[in-house]
Amino acid sequence: MTKSKKSAQRVIVGWREWVQLPELGIPGIKAKVDTGAKTSAMHAFKIVPFEDGGEQYVRFCVHPVQRHKLPELNCTAKVFDRRTVTSSNGQRDLRYVIRTRLALGEKQWPVEMTLSNRDEMGFRMLLGREALQKRVMVDPGSSYKLGKFDDDEFYNIQI
Repeated sequence: MTKSKKSAQRVIVGWREWVQLPELGIPGIKAKVDTGAKTSAMHAFKIVPFEDGGEQYVRFCVHPVQRHKLPELNCTAKVFDRRTVTSSNGQRDLRYVIRTRLALGEKQWPVEMTLSNRDEMGFRMLLGREALQKRVMVDPGSSYKLGKFDDDEFYNIQI
């Protein structure tokens, strides 16, 4: 396959996009596309590990709308791994890693994501380069190439 055909199959995104996480029940969350970050990270709090049938899981809550405490979505996911992650400020944390389906525009694929309290950060989610490889091309001069989600729609979600 030629290089141009491979490029044509990739989704073109801006430096920030709305993404969906259907397996977690998150209809939309604003993500910063961060090619400097290896792994994707999502804002999570009230993280509680538990076991079910010999498998490790985590329950956690998400505030999907920036600068808002509502809605508060409850999520559950199987633990994929635990990793020590160095944040952009140099702090090292042991984080839970989950694997879930990411929807970006009309495309969907599984991604690994660390769970971390990002309440004070500008974006509730970072989309790292491992999730982008071979699927996405970034246009750093644009935003929301795949459309916008109205924050007000979240207030109609049953919490």
